[in-house]
Amino acid sequence: MTTAERWARRLVPLALLLVWLGVGGALGPYAGKLGEVATNDQAAFLPRGAESTQVLDARKAFDQAETVPAIVVWTADGQPFTRQQQAEATRAVAALAGKPGVVGRPSPAQLSEDREAMQAVVQLEPDLGEELPAALDAVRAAAGDVPGAEAWIAGPAASQADLSDAFAGIDGLLLGVALGAVLLILLLVYRSVLLPFLIILSSVFALGLACAVVYALAERDVVRVDGQVQGILSILVIGAATDYALLLAARFREELAARGDRVAAAVAAVRRSSGAITASAATVALGLMALLASDLTNNRALGPVGAIGIVCAVLATLTFLPAVLALLGRVAYWPSRPKPPQESAEGSGVWRRAAGIVSARPRRVWVVTTLLLAVCAAFSPSLSAKGVPLDEIFVNDAPSVAAQRTLGEHFPGGSGNPAIVIADSGRAEEVTAAARSTEGVASAGAVSASGRPGSGKPLVADGRVRIDVTLKAAADSDAAKETVERLREKVHAVPGAGALVGGYTAQQYDTQLTAAHDRTLIAPIVLAVILLILTVLLRSLLVPVLLVATVGLNFLATLGVSALVFQHLLGFSGTDASVPLYGFVFLVALGVDYNIFLMSRVREEALAHGNRQGVLRGLTTTGGVITSAGVVLAATFAALMVIPLAFLVQIAFIVAFGVLLDTLVVRSLLVPALMIDIGPRAWWPSTLAREVEPHPKEREEEAAVTAPSG
Repeated sequence: MTTAERWARRLVPLALLLVWLGVGGALGPYAGKLGEVATNDQAAFLPRGAESTQVLDARKAFDQAETVPAIVVWTADGQPFTRQQQAEATRAVAALAGKPGVVGRPSPAQLSEDREAMQAVVQLEPDLGEELPAALDAVRAAAGDVPGAEAWIAGPAASQADLSDAFAGIDGLLLGVALGAVLLILLLVYRSVLLPFLIILSSVFALGLACAVVYALAERDVVRVDGQVQGILSILVIGAATDYALLLAARFREELAARGDRVAAAVAAVRRSSGAITASAATVALGLMALLASDLTNNRALGPVGAIGIVCAVLATLTFLPAVLALLGRVAYWPSRPKPPQESAEGSGVWRRAAGIVSARPRRVWVVTTLLLAVCAAFSPSLSAKGVPLDEIFVNDAPSVAAQRTLGEHFPGGSGNPAIVIADSGRAEEVTAAARSTEGVASAGAVSASGRPGSGKPLVADGRVRIDVTLKAAADSDAAKETVERLREKVHAVPGAGALVGGYTAQQYDTQLTAAHDRTLIAPIVLAVILLILTVLLRSLLVPVLLVATVGLNFLATLGVSALVFQHLLGFSGTDASVPLYGFVFLVALGVDYNIFLMSRVREEALAHGNRQGVLRGLTTTGGVITSAGVVLAATFAALMVIPLAFLVQIAFIVAFGVLLDTLVVRSLLVPALMIDIGPRAWWPSTLAREVEPHPKEREEEAAVTAPSG
C-alpha cells in the first residue's frame, strides 16, 4: 500500500465526518423550525377539481373580507333564557367590534326553539396564527358577561385553535419520544454503549438535512407542510435511517470479524449492503411519490416531502455511518466483540429454531400462516373510511368539540356551518325553493348585503348569488353528506342556474369520494413500482410477485385487526378517508423493505450454497437485525400517538402493528417457507433457477445452521 493510499484511508472517513458535523451544526435547528412554514388550514388541502373547491373560490366574491367564524353558544343555568338575556348577549358580542382580530360586527344573539341556548357568530381574521388563542379568549371573556349563562366557543376558529394546540411542541415532544424509544431498544438489543448513539446521531443528521430542504421548498411554496406531514416526516426519517443504519452496522460487524481491517470492512459493508439499502429506499420514496397522482392536496404534499426524507436517510447511512465505523472499528461495539454470523447471537438461538421449523415442514408453515393472515384480512371490509366525526377528530375531548356538541343539542345540526350554494342571480328564487324542498334541509336563504341569509335583498356578485342552506343533521354526519347529495341533485336540476354546492359537509363528502378514487388509482402504481425494483434487484420474475403478494396479504390482515381494535377497543366509528391509502403506501413499501433485506442476502448465499441453504442462511444471519429494525420502526411510528389526533393515532397503530406482523410472521415464516417449498424454480429466469441437485454438502450445512444452539 502506498503512502497516498494510507493517507486516503485516514482522510476520507475524517472528511466525511467533518462534513456531517457541519451539516448537523448548520441545518440541525431546522428540525424544530418546520412549524414556521406549516399551515393547519384544512381548506388548503381540498380536492383540486371538486365542486366544493369551486364554491370555495366563488364565495370569495361575496365576502368583503375573508374570515373564519367563531360561534358563541350560551346555555341556560336551569331556566329558559329571557329576551333581556338575549339583548345582553347581543350587546356583549357587539362590544367586540373593532377589537384585534375581529372582522365587522358580530351577529345578534339568536334563541333556540327550546329557549335553553343562544348563539351568535363572530367573524375573525383568517391568518391570526399565534394570535388566534388571544382573540378567542377575548370572545370568551365578552360572552361570559351574560348573567345566568355559560359560554362556549364552537365553529371553525375554535377547531383551528384546538388543532394548533394539538400540534404545539410537536417537534420537541415527538422527537423526544421517538428517539428515546429507539435508543432504549438499541441499548437492550445490542448491549453496546456507543453504537446506539452513533445510529441515533446518523438519523438526527438525516432529519436535520431533510427538514432544511423541506423548509426551503415550503418557504418558496414549492411544497406544502401541515402538522400531519411534519409529524410523519420526522417519524419516517428516524425510522428509515435507523433501519438502514442497523443493516449497515450488522454487515460491518461481519466484515470486521472476517477481515480485521476497519477501513476495508467499512468499504465492503457499503458495497455489499448498498444495493439492498438503496432498493429499499427506492420502494418507499417512489411509493410516496406516487401520491402525486392524488387529487387531494395533502396527499400530494406528503409525497415529495417523504421522498426527500428517505433520500436524506440513505445519504447519511451510506456516508456518515461508514466513516464513523471506519474510524472507530471495534470500539463502536464495545463492550461486545464483533463475531462472524455463525458465532453471533443473530445466527443462533431463536433464528436457528425458526430455520429448523421452516426447513422441516415448509408447506405446513406457509399454509398455516397464510390461513391465519387470511382470517385477519376477512375483517378488513368492516373498516369504515367515510371520515371521522367532529367529536372523534381529537382523542381527548377538545373544547371546540364539546361546544359543537352543545350547539347541536339546541339548534339544527348544521347551525353555524351551512351548506353554501352559488347560483345565477336570475334563478335565485328557484334555487332557494329547490333547496328548501330537499329532504334533510332545515332552512335556506340568499345572503344579503348585511351578510345574513334571508334578511333583505340578495347580494349579487359577478351575476351570482350565495344561498346558505342549514342542514338538520350535524355537518360532519353521514346523514348530512346524504343531504348534500340530494341537495346537489335538486339545485343542479334548476335550468340555467349553474348551481354549485359547497361548504364544510360538501368538502368532507368530496374528500371522501376523492380518497376512494385515489386508492384505486395509486395502489396499482405503487405495486408496479415495487415489482419493477424487486425484479431488477433479484433478477427474477416469480420472487417479486410472491413478495408483493405476501406484503399485500399482510396489509389486508392489518386492516382487519385495525378495524376490530378501532371499533371495539378505541371507540372510533371510522377512519379519515386517507388513512387506508397512507397505511397501504407505508406498509407495502416498508414491508417490502424487510423482504429486500432478507432476499438480497438469500440470493447472495444461494449463489454459493444453493437455494435451500441460501434461504436458511439468509434467515439466520439477518433474523436479528431485521427484527430489531422492525421493532425500532414500529416504536417510532407508535410515537405518533403522543399527538392527540385520531388520524395520527390510527396511522400509528396500522403501521406499527403491520410492521411487527410483517417482521415476525411474513418475513420470518411465510416467505422462507414459500421459497423452500417452491425450490430453485422461484428464481426463474435467473441462473439460480437451473439448480437441480442440492449442493454436495447442503444437508450437512443445513443441519449445522438449523441445529439448536448451546
